[in-house]
Amino acid sequence: MAGPLWQPSPERVGRAQLSAFMRAVEQDLGVEIGDFAALHRFSIERRADFWTAVWGFAGIVGEGPGPALGASPDAMPGARWFPEARLNFAENLLRRRGQGPALVFRGEDRVRATLSHDELRAQVAALAAALRSFGVAPGDRVCALLPNLPETVVAALATASLGAVWSSCSPDFGERGVLDRFAQVGPKILLSGDGYFYGGRRHDVRERAAAVREQLASVERWIFVPYADPGAPTPHGALRLGDLLEEHRGAALEFTRVPFDHPHAVLFSSGTTGPPKCIVHGVGGTLLQHVKEHRLHVDLRPGDRFFYFTTCGWMMWNWLLSGLASEATLCLYDGSPSHPDVGALFRFAEDERFDVFGTSAKFIDAVAKSGFEPGRSCDLSSVRTLLSTGSPLSPEGFDFVYEKISHDLCLSSISGGTDIVSCFVLGNPIGPVWRGEIQAPGLGMAVDVFDDDGRPLRGAKGELVCTAPFPSMPLGFLDDPDGTRYRAAYFEHFPGVWCHGDFAETTEHGGFVIHGRSDAVLNPGGVRIGTAEIYRQVEQQDEVLESLVIGQEWQDDVRIVLFVVLRDGLTLDAALRERIARRIREQATPRHVPARILQVPEIPRTRSGKIVELAVRDVVHGRPVRNREALANPEALDHFRDLPELAQ
Repeated sequence: MAGPLWQPSPERVGRAQLSAFMRAVEQDLGVEIGDFAALHRFSIERRADFWTAVWGFAGIVGEGPGPALGASPDAMPGARWFPEARLNFAENLLRRRGQGPALVFRGEDRVRATLSHDELRAQVAALAAALRSFGVAPGDRVCALLPNLPETVVAALATASLGAVWSSCSPDFGERGVLDRFAQVGPKILLSGDGYFYGGRRHDVRERAAAVREQLASVERWIFVPYADPGAPTPHGALRLGDLLEEHRGAALEFTRVPFDHPHAVLFSSGTTGPPKCIVHGVGGTLLQHVKEHRLHVDLRPGDRFFYFTTCGWMMWNWLLSGLASEATLCLYDGSPSHPDVGALFRFAEDERFDVFGTSAKFIDAVAKSGFEPGRSCDLSSVRTLLSTGSPLSPEGFDFVYEKISHDLCLSSISGGTDIVSCFVLGNPIGPVWRGEIQAPGLGMAVDVFDDDGRPLRGAKGELVCTAPFPSMPLGFLDDPDGTRYRAAYFEHFPGVWCHGDFAETTEHGGFVIHGRSDAVLNPGGVRIGTAEIYRQVEQQDEVLESLVIGQEWQDDVRIVLFVVLRDGLTLDAALRERIARRIREQATPRHVPARILQVPEIPRTRSGKIVELAVRDVVHGRPVRNREALANPEALDHFRDLPELAQ
């Protein structure tokens, strides 16, 4: 077997915060931790000791920690973490002072902008004072329909400083999509802007924002944040953010400390199979999980330039924001990652000397397909870690990163979800990177793979599960007072065990491979096939830009149907169909070969860029798609309706 694609140098291992944490655990607790696997075992077998050690290592600011677990420490759900602790999320993110940059922003059509740590603290203090004057108190809700701007970060931190609850959507959401989310949240304060840039165009959202404001009866104050047109007039009934900051300039920065399990943020499921679930995450669990992931799994250090391509409607925005707790500089980008070409983000990385570069597997695939070679065109020598999420990164994607981006970086494919606002499996900065594999389970996360009968699997595909409580489990869902919907979502399949809904397998190196979502798994002849297994083969065809695969109910069985988007000017003919089928047959199995291969002009996606296999499956079967507003391009569904090739 070939060796790893990358191995950290002894010097890098020695400098890693993970190594320092292991030494601290050994010294303070008198245990022997020889390697990552031993640390992970310790983190599961002695969960209370592990999370208390993370609290101390990260220097969490607050009162406590006190005991790590209260009554019913093994209840899932039901375990209560750090019941005596009190803390404030923003206080931990605003610990750094000085004139060094806290935020570096670049918009698609905008010049570079920065906020120093002192400027960020001052703006948060001013906006918090304004919100306090409006009566915002702990537990009140603040919603934002904004691009990924410094102003959005300021608003989120001002909200958190008061112990209030934050929730955001990106401005490309349609009116119905925003209302499906914010109407459930019931915000006291609404922030919105005038527009955003994407793909070389300015998109005006003022009418949509006004319509949303009109239909949210709970809103007491509306704050306007101009961006696309700085001179845009303030809408009737709104207050201008700049005026509020000026009015409260010089306000003292104050923090309201709240219990560990106090609500911090409401995030939303994609909503492609019904109204989005409003998932409530806690202050302490979110903070502690994020600093663990950033410092131990990413090796994020004070002063690092930390970038993740995301909008404010995806959990990765919340994950990026928490990088401030590790005293990193956040690099924010708003706009298309491919405008004017796929090199835009890499030029941003070169200009700002990113240390940690985060993106999606689909973006890496698109760059590879484009022929652009980032490492040759840009100086990416500063990039120490490259993160990929959103969908499984193919083995060929791993090859591209090391051949065309950089041969010396830690490529960490990471996977988790909005449900836990964090990761189940992710990187290990002191371990090797193996082709096509996620490096490791998350520390403190009792991750396993089960068969249908709830038995652990090794080297075979099954359900990704977590068998013990962890701090970033949701507090629950909104409008679910007895927790019925929450338990049904994660604990119905295997009672007392979190079933995440990913089809996965463990590897001989202690890593993981994700094969797609369990609810999208194909079952021809009763054999479970992960969609990622097919995508990997199909998208190696040079003619294919992207693809989507579903299982179609057919003659008392299921048959595989593959849809492909081809390069401009190409048509799917019999020869290309046969090449696609042959590669799948030879590189996977005959059972993986689609019964039908069809060309479509476009693949429907969520607004965070994920393809929607279930929505397409519903369209093919003539079933309604219950929440088209969750899609960035809902009109693409029409390409899959009433296809004659699928009626025979």
